[in-house]
Amino acid sequence: SQHNDRSDSEDDYNTPRTPRRTPMACQFCRGRKLKCDGRQTCANCQRRGIPCTYVPV
Repeated sequence: SQHNDRSDSEDDYNTPRTPRRTPMACQFCRGRKLKCDGRQTCANCQRRGIPCTYVPV
């Protein structure tokens, strides 16, 4: 019969972490429903070489 002991490192793995939310997505990410990193020029727009614009709601 096997015996499973829990180690301290497993506790860290099971701790729920709250993901950080970007306050607003740029126009491109919003239109494509992509995850926007919220930077001045987000990674998605930078990768595509397109202007990254944010419009206040």
